[in-house]
Amino acid sequence: QVQLVESGGGLVQAGGSLRLSCAASGRTFVGYAMGWFRQAPGKEREFVTAISWSGDTTMYGDSVKGRFTISRDNAKNTVYLQKNSLKPEDTAVYYCAAGGNKIRVAPDYWGQGTQVTVSS
Repeated sequence: QVQLVESGGGLVQAGGSLRLSCAASGRTFVGYAMGWFRQAPGKEREFVTAISWSGDTTMYGDSVKGRFTISRDNAKNTVYLQKNSLKPEDTAVYYCAAGGNKIRVAPDYWGQGTQVTVSS
């Protein structure tokens, strides 16, 4: 059984930082891209960022460019999301995802989500 488990969510003030982690287990993710999505109350799920298996290629949604950084440690089957200069509009449930080259639109696997709340 495939599992993606997020951690690191919580409450932070605007302008602060937070790092999310996503640990993959249950099968090997060799070759898989991994990424993050988010969903705010009353809004559709939004692509945030993704990283290739090798880590050489990253992509970001326009709303987080320059503030968020994705990275991964394949030895630990873990992907990280460093979030800086947080804004109240970053408040959402953040979901980890894994997939192939269409991960931005159609991930194969999802985590259960972790809540991030940014206070003004």
